[in-house]
Amino acid sequence: MTQTVTETTRRFPRPKLADGTGPVLAVLAILLVALAFVGPAYSEPSGYLALLKRAAPLMILAIGQYFVIVSGGFDLSVGSLVTAEVVIAARLLDGDEDATPWVIPLLLVLGALVGLVNGLITTRLLVPSFIVTLGMLLVLDGAVFLWTGGAPRGSLTEAFRTVGREGFDVPLLGQVPWSVLLLAAIVVAAVVFMRSGRGRMLVAVGDNETAVRLGGGNVEGLRTLAFVLSGVSAAVAAILLGGFAGVSAQVGEGLEFQVITAVVLGGVVLGGGRGSVVAAMAGALTLEALFSLLNLLGVSGGLESAVQGVIIIAAVAYAAVGRSKFRTRRTT
Repeated sequence: MTQTVTETTRRFPRPKLADGTGPVLAVLAILLVALAFVGPAYSEPSGYLALLKRAAPLMILAIGQYFVIVSGGFDLSVGSLVTAEVVIAARLLDGDEDATPWVIPLLLVLGALVGLVNGLITTRLLVPSFIVTLGMLLVLDGAVFLWTGGAPRGSLTEAFRTVGREGFDVPLLGQVPWSVLLLAAIVVAAVVFMRSGRGRMLVAVGDNETAVRLGGGNVEGLRTLAFVLSGVSAAVAAILLGGFAGVSAQVGEGLEFQVITAVVLGGVVLGGGRGSVVAAMAGALTLEALFSLLNLLGVSGGLESAVQGVIIIAAVAYAAVGRSKFRTRRTT
Protein backbone atom coordinates (compact mmCIF):
# COMPACT_ATOMS: atom_id res chain seq x y z
CA MET A 1 0.00 0.00 0.00
CA THR A 2 2.83 2.42 0.86
CA GLN A 3 4.44 1.81 -2.51
CA THR A 4 1.12 2.45 -4.27
CA VAL A 5 0.60 5.75 -2.46
CA THR A 6 4.15 6.84 -3.24
CA GLU A 7 3.69 6.06 -6.93
CA THR A 8 0.39 7.94 -6.90
CA THR A 9 1.95 11.11 -5.48
CA ARG A 10 4.68 10.99 -8.10
CA ARG A 11 2.08 11.09 -10.85
CA PHE A 12 0.64 14.35 -9.53
CA PRO A 13 2.52 17.45 -10.67
CA ARG A 14 4.35 19.48 -8.06
CA PRO A 15 2.39 22.73 -7.40
CA LYS A 16 4.15 25.66 -9.02
CA LEU A 17 4.45 28.76 -6.88
CA ALA A 18 3.78 30.92 -9.91
CA ASP A 19 0.42 29.30 -10.67
CA GLY A 20 -2.21 32.05 -10.34
CA THR A 21 0.26 34.33 -8.58
CA GLY A 22 1.11 36.67 -11.46
CA PRO A 23 -2.22 38.56 -11.74
CA VAL A 24 -2.67 39.07 -8.01
CA LEU A 25 0.93 40.25 -7.61
CA ALA A 26 0.37 42.77 -10.42
CA VAL A 27 -2.73 44.12 -8.68
CA LEU A 28 -0.87 44.19 -5.36
CA ALA A 29 1.99 46.18 -6.90
CA ILE A 30 -0.46 48.76 -8.30
CA LEU A 31 -2.15 49.12 -4.91
CA LEU A 32 1.17 49.54 -3.09
CA VAL A 33 2.22 52.28 -5.51
CA ALA A 34 -1.17 53.97 -5.09
CA LEU A 35 -0.76 53.87 -1.32
CA ALA A 36 2.59 55.63 -1.64
CA PHE A 37 0.91 58.50 -3.52
CA VAL A 38 -2.18 58.76 -1.31
CA GLY A 39 -0.82 58.08 2.18
CA PRO A 40 2.18 60.03 3.55
CA ALA A 41 2.91 57.16 5.96
CA TYR A 42 3.78 54.93 3.00
CA SER A 43 6.67 57.13 1.93
CA GLU A 44 8.74 55.19 4.50
CA PRO A 45 9.33 51.42 4.80
CA SER A 46 7.67 51.55 8.21
CA GLY A 47 4.35 52.25 6.53
CA TYR A 48 4.47 49.01 4.56
CA LEU A 49 5.65 47.08 7.62
CA ALA A 50 2.60 48.42 9.46
CA LEU A 51 0.46 47.19 6.56
CA LEU A 52 2.03 43.74 6.86
CA LYS A 53 1.41 43.82 10.60
CA ARG A 54 -2.30 44.51 10.05
CA ALA A 55 -2.53 41.95 7.27
CA ALA A 56 -0.63 39.14 9.04
CA PRO A 57 -3.68 37.59 10.80
CA LEU A 58 -5.71 37.56 7.56
CA MET A 59 -2.76 36.16 5.61
CA ILE A 60 -2.32 33.34 8.12
CA LEU A 61 -6.04 32.61 7.99
CA ALA A 62 -5.82 32.58 4.18
CA ILE A 63 -3.10 29.93 4.30
CA GLY A 64 -5.31 27.72 6.47
CA GLN A 65 -8.37 28.37 4.31
CA TYR A 66 -6.32 27.54 1.22
CA PHE A 67 -5.75 23.99 2.48
CA VAL A 68 -9.51 23.50 2.88
CA ILE A 69 -10.60 25.11 -0.39
CA VAL A 70 -7.93 23.48 -2.54
CA SER A 71 -9.08 20.09 -1.21
CA GLY A 72 -12.66 20.86 -2.22
CA GLY A 73 -14.22 22.25 0.96
CA PHE A 74 -15.11 25.43 2.85
CA ASP A 75 -14.44 26.59 6.40
CA LEU A 76 -16.90 29.26 7.51
CA SER A 77 -16.13 28.82 11.21
CA VAL A 78 -12.77 30.61 11.33
CA GLY A 79 -14.13 34.05 12.24
CA SER A 80 -16.13 32.73 15.18
CA LEU A 81 -13.20 30.55 16.22
CA VAL A 82 -10.93 33.61 16.32
CA THR A 83 -13.42 35.41 18.57
CA ALA A 84 -13.82 32.39 20.84
CA GLU A 85 -10.05 31.99 21.17
CA VAL A 86 -9.51 35.62 22.16
CA VAL A 87 -12.36 35.54 24.68
CA ILE A 88 -11.13 32.25 26.18
CA ALA A 89 -7.57 33.59 26.40
CA ALA A 90 -8.69 36.72 28.23
CA ARG A 91 -10.78 34.71 30.69
CA LEU A 92 -8.02 32.17 31.41
CA LEU A 93 -5.20 34.70 31.64
CA ASP A 94 -7.01 37.48 33.49
CA GLY A 95 -3.77 39.43 33.65
CA ASP A 96 -1.71 36.56 35.10
CA GLU A 97 1.66 36.56 33.31
CA ASP A 98 2.52 33.11 34.69
CA ALA A 99 -0.44 31.60 32.80
CA THR A 100 0.78 32.71 29.36
CA PRO A 101 3.12 29.73 28.67
CA TRP A 102 0.29 27.18 28.98
CA VAL A 103 -2.60 29.25 27.61
CA ILE A 104 -1.02 29.75 24.17
CA PRO A 105 -0.50 25.99 23.52
CA LEU A 106 -4.03 25.38 24.83
CA LEU A 107 -5.42 27.79 22.25
CA LEU A 108 -3.57 25.97 19.46
CA VAL A 109 -4.95 22.63 20.68
CA LEU A 110 -8.50 24.06 20.84
CA GLY A 111 -8.16 25.33 17.28
CA ALA A 112 -6.97 21.92 16.12
CA LEU A 113 -9.87 20.21 17.93
CA VAL A 114 -12.47 22.46 16.27
CA GLY A 115 -10.86 21.72 12.89
CA LEU A 116 -10.85 18.00 13.70
CA VAL A 117 -14.58 18.04 14.51
CA ASN A 118 -15.31 19.91 11.28
CA GLY A 119 -13.21 17.46 9.30
CA LEU A 120 -14.63 14.29 10.86
CA ILE A 121 -18.26 15.34 10.43
CA THR A 122 -17.57 16.37 6.83
CA THR A 123 -15.68 13.23 5.84
CA ARG A 124 -17.22 10.51 8.02
CA LEU A 125 -20.85 11.62 8.11
CA LEU A 126 -20.67 13.04 4.56
CA VAL A 127 -22.24 16.36 5.53
CA PRO A 128 -21.23 19.19 3.15
CA SER A 129 -18.45 21.28 4.67
CA PHE A 130 -20.43 24.46 4.02
CA ILE A 131 -23.21 23.21 6.33
CA VAL A 132 -20.86 21.77 8.94
CA THR A 133 -18.75 24.90 9.34
CA LEU A 134 -21.79 27.17 9.19
CA GLY A 135 -23.19 25.16 12.10
CA MET A 136 -19.87 25.41 13.94
CA LEU A 137 -19.93 29.18 13.37
CA LEU A 138 -23.33 29.39 15.08
CA VAL A 139 -22.25 27.08 17.92
CA LEU A 140 -19.15 29.14 18.67
CA ASP A 141 -21.04 32.44 18.41
CA GLY A 142 -23.71 31.19 20.78
CA ALA A 143 -21.17 29.78 23.23
CA VAL A 144 -19.22 33.06 23.33
CA PHE A 145 -22.38 35.07 23.92
CA LEU A 146 -23.62 32.77 26.68
CA TRP A 147 -20.23 32.82 28.38
CA THR A 148 -19.66 36.57 28.17
CA GLY A 149 -23.13 38.06 27.91
CA GLY A 150 -21.76 40.19 25.10
CA ALA A 151 -19.05 41.74 27.30
CA PRO A 152 -15.84 39.65 27.57
CA ARG A 153 -14.28 39.42 31.01
CA GLY A 154 -10.65 39.15 31.95
CA SER A 155 -7.61 40.66 30.27
CA LEU A 156 -4.67 39.59 28.16
CA THR A 157 -1.16 39.68 29.56
CA GLU A 158 1.71 41.76 28.19
CA ALA A 159 3.60 38.60 27.25
CA PHE A 160 0.59 37.32 25.29
CA ARG A 161 0.25 40.60 23.40
CA THR A 162 3.93 40.95 22.54
CA VAL A 163 3.85 38.97 19.29
CA GLY A 164 0.78 40.80 18.00
CA ARG A 165 1.76 44.39 18.70
CA GLU A 166 5.52 44.68 19.18
CA GLY A 167 8.68 44.11 17.16
CA PHE A 168 12.38 44.82 16.98
CA ASP A 169 14.29 47.70 15.42
CA VAL A 170 16.22 47.27 12.19
CA PRO A 171 18.36 50.06 10.68
CA LEU A 172 16.72 51.81 7.72
CA LEU A 173 13.54 49.74 8.05
CA GLY A 174 12.43 50.81 11.50
CA GLN A 175 10.49 48.41 13.71
CA VAL A 176 9.92 44.97 12.19
CA PRO A 177 6.85 43.38 13.85
CA TRP A 178 7.22 39.94 15.40
CA SER A 179 3.98 39.02 13.63
CA VAL A 180 5.70 39.49 10.26
CA LEU A 181 8.47 37.06 11.25
CA LEU A 182 5.87 34.56 12.45
CA LEU A 183 4.02 34.97 9.15
CA ALA A 184 7.23 34.34 7.19
CA ALA A 185 7.90 31.14 9.14
CA ILE A 186 4.35 29.87 8.51
CA VAL A 187 4.59 30.67 4.80
CA VAL A 188 7.84 28.73 4.49
CA ALA A 189 6.33 25.77 6.35
CA ALA A 190 3.21 25.85 4.14
CA VAL A 191 5.25 25.98 0.91
CA VAL A 192 7.43 23.07 2.06
CA PHE A 193 4.30 21.08 2.94
CA MET A 194 2.68 21.74 -0.45
CA ARG A 195 5.85 20.58 -2.21
CA SER A 196 5.73 17.30 -0.33
CA GLY A 197 3.86 14.22 -1.51
CA ARG A 198 1.06 14.80 0.97
CA GLY A 199 0.64 18.40 -0.16
CA ARG A 200 0.40 17.38 -3.81
CA MET A 201 -2.15 14.73 -2.93
CA LEU A 202 -4.20 17.34 -1.05
CA VAL A 203 -4.47 19.35 -4.27
CA ALA A 204 -5.25 16.17 -6.18
CA VAL A 205 -8.14 15.40 -3.81
CA GLY A 206 -9.80 18.66 -4.83
CA ASP A 207 -9.11 17.99 -8.50
CA ASN A 208 -10.11 14.33 -8.74
CA GLU A 209 -10.70 12.44 -5.52
CA THR A 210 -11.62 9.27 -7.42
CA ALA A 211 -8.13 9.08 -8.90
CA VAL A 212 -6.63 9.55 -5.44
CA ARG A 213 -8.80 6.74 -4.03
CA LEU A 214 -7.86 4.41 -6.86
CA GLY A 215 -4.22 5.22 -6.20
CA GLY A 216 -4.60 4.23 -2.55
CA GLY A 217 -4.72 7.75 -1.12
CA ASN A 218 -6.56 8.50 2.13
CA VAL A 219 -9.03 11.13 0.92
CA GLU A 220 -10.83 11.43 4.26
CA GLY A 221 -7.59 11.78 6.19
CA LEU A 222 -6.25 14.46 3.88
CA ARG A 223 -9.44 16.53 4.03
CA THR A 224 -9.58 16.20 7.81
CA LEU A 225 -5.96 17.36 7.98
CA ALA A 226 -6.89 20.43 5.93
CA PHE A 227 -9.58 21.39 8.46
CA VAL A 228 -7.19 20.84 11.37
CA LEU A 229 -4.62 23.12 9.75
CA SER A 230 -7.33 25.73 9.19
CA GLY A 231 -8.29 25.54 12.87
CA VAL A 232 -4.69 25.96 13.98
CA SER A 233 -4.25 28.94 11.64
CA ALA A 234 -7.34 30.55 13.22
CA ALA A 235 -5.79 30.06 16.67
CA VAL A 236 -2.55 31.74 15.54
CA ALA A 237 -4.52 34.60 13.96
CA ALA A 238 -6.46 35.00 17.24
CA ILE A 239 -3.21 35.34 19.19
CA LEU A 240 -2.03 38.07 16.81
CA LEU A 241 -5.37 39.88 16.77
CA GLY A 242 -5.64 39.72 20.53
CA GLY A 243 -2.24 41.33 20.83
CA PHE A 244 -2.97 43.95 18.18
CA ALA A 245 -6.60 44.85 18.87
CA GLY A 246 -7.26 43.61 22.40
CA VAL A 247 -10.27 41.72 23.74
CA SER A 248 -13.61 42.04 21.97
CA ALA A 249 -16.62 39.83 21.34
CA GLN A 250 -16.54 41.03 17.72
CA VAL A 251 -12.82 40.65 17.00
CA GLY A 252 -13.36 37.87 14.43
CA GLU A 253 -16.65 39.11 13.00
CA GLY A 254 -16.73 38.84 9.20
CA LEU A 255 -13.29 37.27 8.94
CA GLU A 256 -14.72 34.09 7.37
CA PHE A 257 -15.91 36.08 4.36
CA GLN A 258 -12.78 38.20 4.16
CA VAL A 259 -10.53 35.15 4.09
CA ILE A 260 -12.57 33.38 1.40
CA THR A 261 -12.48 36.58 -0.64
CA ALA A 262 -8.72 36.79 -0.17
CA VAL A 263 -8.15 33.18 -1.24
CA VAL A 264 -10.23 33.43 -4.41
CA LEU A 265 -8.66 36.82 -5.17
CA GLY A 266 -5.36 34.93 -5.16
CA GLY A 267 -6.63 32.69 -7.94
CA VAL A 268 -7.50 29.62 -5.87
CA VAL A 269 -10.44 27.94 -7.62
CA LEU A 270 -13.55 27.27 -5.55
CA GLY A 271 -14.24 23.56 -5.72
CA GLY A 272 -10.58 22.65 -5.30
CA GLY A 273 -7.69 21.35 -7.33
CA ARG A 274 -6.19 24.65 -8.49
CA GLY A 275 -4.16 27.41 -6.83
CA SER A 276 -1.03 27.99 -4.77
CA VAL A 277 -0.53 28.86 -1.13
CA VAL A 278 1.64 31.86 -2.07
CA ALA A 279 -1.17 33.21 -4.26
CA ALA A 280 -3.66 32.83 -1.41
CA MET A 281 -1.36 34.76 0.90
CA ALA A 282 -0.85 37.45 -1.75
CA GLY A 283 -4.62 37.70 -2.15
CA ALA A 284 -5.00 38.46 1.55
CA LEU A 285 -2.34 41.17 1.42
CA THR A 286 -3.97 42.62 -1.70
CA LEU A 287 -7.34 42.76 0.04
CA GLU A 288 -5.85 44.52 3.07
CA ALA A 289 -4.01 46.99 0.80
CA LEU A 290 -7.26 47.68 -1.08
CA PHE A 291 -9.18 48.37 2.13
CA SER A 292 -6.36 50.64 3.37
CA LEU A 293 -6.46 52.59 0.12
CA LEU A 294 -10.24 52.96 0.29
CA ASN A 295 -9.96 54.26 3.86
CA LEU A 296 -7.34 56.81 2.87
CA LEU A 297 -9.57 57.98 0.03
CA GLY A 298 -12.46 58.41 2.46
CA VAL A 299 -14.63 55.81 0.74
CA SER A 300 -17.51 54.43 2.81
CA GLY A 301 -16.74 51.23 4.70
CA GLY A 302 -19.87 49.67 3.23
CA LEU A 303 -18.06 49.43 -0.10
CA GLU A 304 -15.70 46.86 1.43
CA SER A 305 -18.55 44.33 1.73
CA ALA A 306 -19.65 45.11 -1.81
CA VAL A 307 -16.13 44.50 -3.11
CA GLN A 308 -15.93 41.19 -1.27
CA GLY A 309 -19.29 40.13 -2.70
CA VAL A 310 -18.27 40.97 -6.27
CA ILE A 311 -15.00 39.02 -5.91
CA ILE A 312 -16.76 35.92 -4.51
CA ILE A 313 -19.49 35.96 -7.19
CA ALA A 314 -16.87 36.38 -9.93
CA ALA A 315 -14.82 33.52 -8.49
CA VAL A 316 -17.83 31.19 -8.36
CA ALA A 317 -18.76 32.09 -11.94
CA TYR A 318 -15.17 31.53 -13.08
CA ALA A 319 -15.06 28.13 -11.40
CA ALA A 320 -18.39 27.14 -12.97
CA VAL A 321 -17.20 28.16 -16.45
CA GLY A 322 -13.96 26.25 -15.93
CA ARG A 323 -15.82 23.07 -14.92
CA SER A 324 -18.14 23.44 -17.91
CA LYS A 325 -15.21 23.72 -20.33
CA PHE A 326 -13.54 20.71 -18.69
CA ARG A 327 -16.68 18.57 -19.14
CA THR A 328 -16.96 19.72 -22.77
CA ARG A 329 -13.38 18.66 -23.48
CA ARG A 330 -13.97 15.28 -21.87
CA THR A 331 -17.12 14.59 -23.88
CA THR A 332 -15.44 15.57 -27.12
